[in-house]
Amino acid sequence: MPTLPWVKPNPARPHTTAFVMASRFEVRSLKDVPRFFLKSLSAWGQVRKAPGALGASLEAQLAKGVFFTLSAWEDRDALYAYARAEPHKSIMAGLRSTMRESTFTFWETPVERLPIDWKDAKRRIDDQARADAADSGSTAR
Repeated sequence: MPTLPWVKPNPARPHTTAFVMASRFEVRSLKDVPRFFLKSLSAWGQVRKAPGALGASLEAQLAKGVFFTLSAWEDRDALYAYARAEPHKSIMAGLRSTMRESTFTFWETPVERLPIDWKDAKRRIDDQARADAADSGSTAR
């Protein structure tokens, strides 16, 4: 599937640290894929203009109903401001019922290491999913 290549909405200040977020979303049904994909493109347009966004990429595995996002930000506040702004805020609220599962992971990296490698990001997502599963298993007892 389509991977939207890494874009750099804003220049990074040299010798600073980027706040990175990677996510994986899985929809409940393949019939939800077109809607999720179209809405993700709208959020993609927003990130390309977002203050503090240093870079972003999106990968959609349409046949599997799985979507990955990868973004780098000047700081945590810039990411959270984007997430609370429209259209992202309404998109996420509207798509919540279509989600089977989602995983989010965050880390910091020197801006000189941007763009983030998808292989590294997916490893971190998998590690976070395992940690989340272990945590939910220990609280379910």
